[in-house]
Amino acid sequence: MNRSFDLEKLVRPNIKKLVPYHSAREDFGKGLLLDANENSLGAPFPDDQQLHRYPDPKQTKLRELIAEWRGVRAQNVFTGVGSDEGIDLLYRIFCQPGQDRVLTTPPTYGMYNVSANIHDIAVDEVLLDEEDFQPPADKILEAVKPNTKILFLCSPNNPTGNTFKPEKIRTLVENFRGIVILDEAYIDFSDQESWASKIADYPNLVVLQTLSKSFGLAGIRLGITYAQEDIINYMMKVKAPYNINKLTAEKAIDGLQNWETVQFRADAIKKERKQLADKLKQLKIVHHVYESDANFLLTKFTDAREVYNQLAEQYIIIRYRGDQPHCENCLRITVGTPDENERLISALKKLG
Repeated sequence: MNRSFDLEKLVRPNIKKLVPYHSAREDFGKGLLLDANENSLGAPFPDDQQLHRYPDPKQTKLRELIAEWRGVRAQNVFTGVGSDEGIDLLYRIFCQPGQDRVLTTPPTYGMYNVSANIHDIAVDEVLLDEEDFQPPADKILEAVKPNTKILFLCSPNNPTGNTFKPEKIRTLVENFRGIVILDEAYIDFSDQESWASKIADYPNLVVLQTLSKSFGLAGIRLGITYAQEDIINYMMKVKAPYNINKLTAEKAIDGLQNWETVQFRADAIKKERKQLADKLKQLKIVHHVYESDANFLLTKFTDAREVYNQLAEQYIIIRYRGDQPHCENCLRITVGTPDENERLISALKKLG
């Protein structure tokens, strides 16, 4: 428990005073609906989903399913347009433009910095330990300034792929006086448990997840934020009235109702990840394959830029990460299907 945490001292004054837009569907979802200026003649194609009606602004059914899946209450769940909406809203709620600061731990997910720049928030950085890509808790806490509002942690980390040690995360959550955002986009590929259920113990912990990775639903853009109810209430207050559309909600519900298939495929990707890593390690142009708890492998090459360019000419697209701290000559390789991985290895063998 973080006893020094005071949520109300962190929230921007204008957000506290904000009177949110009250949408029509918050009051009534059934009946003779003539209140929202919807097109009463309906969609211009056959439609059995009532797409001429606005969606549920609170996404009650979806949030209840997510809560059941992760073992939390629906009041602890926010659904957004990818994890990026959650990140954006948390900046809006807690960070005063031109005044407040956030902390990140590079190499890490780039949207933390992009969102900070959009909101005119200063970013302080403490690099992960070079040997194992773990967060140096003491250095991070020493870097905190009076106006540091948010600490971003990504575990499993992108682009390194490793999961942070629980004791490191716990130390930071218990000792940082602001909001700790733990991005778990890749958690279902890790053997470690999610921290989502621990939000009840830590009032300053916010956990981000997504259906883009283990669920294979990147195209529907559905992100999830878990936090204590007071934080979720602020997010619901600041979000756009109908941020999740009906089609996204429907497919997200289908995915959650097929969790066994999701788990089976995540396990299959983990097995394929090991096989791909073993094959990469046998190549002369590969210097090191880092351990991964995600659906990708960070791999150090003799000349990463040249390998990237040569593969791109063959329409084999991977991600150059050599411009990130501690990632010199590194490429990030998504674990593909067995056939895709064989094609990749075959192409790499021809490069040396």
